[in-house]
Amino acid sequence: MDGGVRYVGGMRAISIQRFGDPSGLTVVDVPSPEPAAGEVLIATEAIGVGGVDAVIRRGTLSGYGFREGMIPGSEVAGRVIAVGDGVDPGWTGSSVWAFTGSGGAYAEQAVARVEDVTALPDGLSPTDAVTLGSSGPVAHFALAHAHFAEGESLLVRGAAGSIGIMAVQLAAAGSPGPIAVTTSSPVRGDRLRALGATQVLDRSGVGAGSPAEFDVVLDVVGGPDMPSFLDRLADNGRLVSVGVVAGYPPENFGAKLITSFQRSRSFATFSLNTVPNPGRNAIRQAQFSAAARGELTSVVHETLPLTEAAEAHRQMDAGKVFGRVVLTP
Repeated sequence: MDGGVRYVGGMRAISIQRFGDPSGLTVVDVPSPEPAAGEVLIATEAIGVGGVDAVIRRGTLSGYGFREGMIPGSEVAGRVIAVGDGVDPGWTGSSVWAFTGSGGAYAEQAVARVEDVTALPDGLSPTDAVTLGSSGPVAHFALAHAHFAEGESLLVRGAAGSIGIMAVQLAAAGSPGPIAVTTSSPVRGDRLRALGATQVLDRSGVGAGSPAEFDVVLDVVGGPDMPSFLDRLADNGRLVSVGVVAGYPPENFGAKLITSFQRSRSFATFSLNTVPNPGRNAIRQAQFSAAARGELTSVVHETLPLTEAAEAHRQMDAGKVFGRVVLTP
């Protein structure tokens, strides 16, 4: 937590003391942050545990500037307890969701830029907010990035996570063709069917009654098996990668596209960072309101104390999580 943040008092947080397995996550006492200009300070009530947190914890992204000793996590919900210079004092006392950037969320207090803060509607809990706040906009804009259209078929690879669950719900709310999902068990498949999936496949993409090919594949997993899903694209099919929770694909994965050149298949990545704040905030606010009305389902796997962040990561690494694990201070 840097970038001009000043500190007063103290708080508990989780630090990545050592990249690797979850045992490297340690409870630490650190100074409490004070918001800089344009920022708010939030007393956290719920902290989202995401797949990218695990990727950072393993050290996979150390080449991007992530270092041991950092406080991980990127989204919190709670109450604004202070504002920095230039921020409307009316935010104080508000119940909000916030994006904290590339870290800083696994803590009793967190700072966020005011443009990365969304007020919570009545009827939406902080736990629901951190389950939907990042995953909902990612799923929405990733489907748009894929040009997913009415009547088209969709395969969501890694659908048991929060992004996949939201993608299934959002796709099913329109008029799609088949919506297939990959998941690890029939029980999870039944839960995904209840959210809108029409076909359930195993992790390799095999399942009875499923189309051989799809117009769009939304891939949260990555890893060495990702190229095989390029073979599942129909003519003009699009695979959009929104995560690499299983690691990077092979360096030569693009050869799959060249060998099927005449079918006009394509591959793209998608990051919410490329969507301007006003657009992502508008979608997030609309999704929060829809969830408060019961039109979107927030799937929480388990709520754990902040001090058990390592256990949350163990469950993710073991593939046990359906939905999102939420930490509470």
